Amino acid sequence: MFDPKDLQNMLGSMQEQLQELERKAKEKIISSKSGGGLIDVEFNGAGELIDVKIDDELLQDKQALQILLISAINEGYKQIEESKKNDLLERMQTLSPFKF
Repeated sequence: MFDPKDLQNMLGSMQEQLQELERKAKEKIISSKSGGGLIDVEFNGAGELIDVKIDDELLQDKQALQILLISAINEGYKQIEESKKNDLLERMQTLSPFKF
C-alpha cells in the first residue's frame, strides 16, 4: 500500500543529496587553458569563474587575447557540465538498486 510519508521521506532525502552535491561542486576546482597555457582560467564546480591568469606576452595583442580568453572560458564551461553529469550519474548509481 502506498504511504505518502514514504514519498515525503524519499523526496526529503533526495533534496538533501542535491544540496550536498551543490556544496561539493563549489569546492571542486576546474581549470581550462588555451594558447598553450598563455591563458588559464579556473572555475568552481558550480560554474563561477574564480581566477584568470594571462601571460604578459598576450597583453600586446588584444585580438589574440580575446580569442584565447573566450576559448578557455568556453572549454571550462564544457568541463563543468561534464563534471556535473558525472557527479549525478555517480550519485544515481550509489542510490539505485539497479546497475547502469
